[in-house]
Amino acid sequence: MESCASGGARIDLGILRRTDRFWTSDTNDPLERQRIQRWTGILIPPELLGSHVGDERAHTTGRTATMAFRLATALFLHAGIESDISRLADADLDALTAWTEVYRRHRALLHGGRVIRVDDVDDAVLQHGVIAPDAREALFSYALLGSTDAALPPPARMPGLEPETRYRVEVLDLGAAPRVLQDAPPPWLADGVVLRGAMLADGVLPMPLLAPGNAVILHARAV
Repeated sequence: MESCASGGARIDLGILRRTDRFWTSDTNDPLERQRIQRWTGILIPPELLGSHVGDERAHTTGRTATMAFRLATALFLHAGIESDISRLADADLDALTAWTEVYRRHRALLHGGRVIRVDDVDDAVLQHGVIAPDAREALFSYALLGSTDAALPPPARMPGLEPETRYRVEVLDLGAAPRVLQDAPPPWLADGVVLRGAMLADGVLPMPLLAPGNAVILHARAV
């Protein structure tokens, strides 16, 4: 049974006893959804919040979004597809296929880990993640929601990992690449990097200069 949230107004712990899933909001625009999901997730675990990959143009706002941003936005919650896939181009179908494989592979982590929210000095940046109970693995999202006044984007922060444990951090391929505004991304993105958890928490990972409305998913594994 799914409960309609009416933009969050009908989500509460009393209704949670009688339902299996909340439809977080009727707006499927990923730009709107990033903040809706962040604040709704303070009360409700991510595996109970529905989030779907919609069409390129959102029916509620008329705004278009890249496939990469739609995939990244839906990944962390109770994910689904809200689109007539018979009308999609082959490239989009391939991206959805790859994304569903990533989702199934990491579902135990996404729906069984500890949710982490990162406070950013730049309101245009939204970072959050989920860490496995044994802190041996984590997924973090770095999303740019709007334009920033900074010449370079803020670095990624990954708090909550074991400080002295060394982690290999790589970009998780969801099936579609985010749009960037620079000729050469930070060198570490090509092959990943190994750093201690304390350094990742401090924010030492330079990020690519994303176009507004794009996101990067980082995968950390203990080595």
